[in-house]
Amino acid sequence: MVAAVVVLAGASTVRAGEFVRPDCRAVVRPTDTLRFDTDEHLRWYKRFWTGTCDHLSFCFAGSPNWNDVVGKLLAKGGAAEQPLLLPKACRLGQLIGLEWAKEKDVQKISTKDLKRFNAMLEAAGDPLKGVEAVEAKARAMAAQPTR
Repeated sequence: MVAAVVVLAGASTVRAGEFVRPDCRAVVRPTDTLRFDTDEHLRWYKRFWTGTCDHLSFCFAGSPNWNDVVGKLLAKGGAAEQPLLLPKACRLGQLIGLEWAKEKDVQKISTKDLKRFNAMLEAAGDPLKGVEAVEAKARAMAAQPTR
């Protein structure tokens, strides 16, 4: 009985601590249902979304982070584009973030790639087309054999 209470208490704590922006939560898998290789993988994933360094070595807090990137994309796209743009941007963040947050010797998307993706998004006249271009590139990279 005590073990069940401890497990349930831990699960509710994880849900309460979701760090993905609220408007993305309906379209991405909840963090507590994702598979992480290590606790550090989870903490880097949190860094990707929030910009917060949670006991991570060689981590620089702040921007860019995906919660902010989604906000900028939505502002750039305007109200008419938001219904299509929001779910695509959120799912793209989960795809990129899970891969980037892995240990450096197995990740298929690096910080250098994040900078390229950000430049692609900023250069795109249409944010939806920018997200789609980055998604195609990220999916191709994630499908490659480990470096």
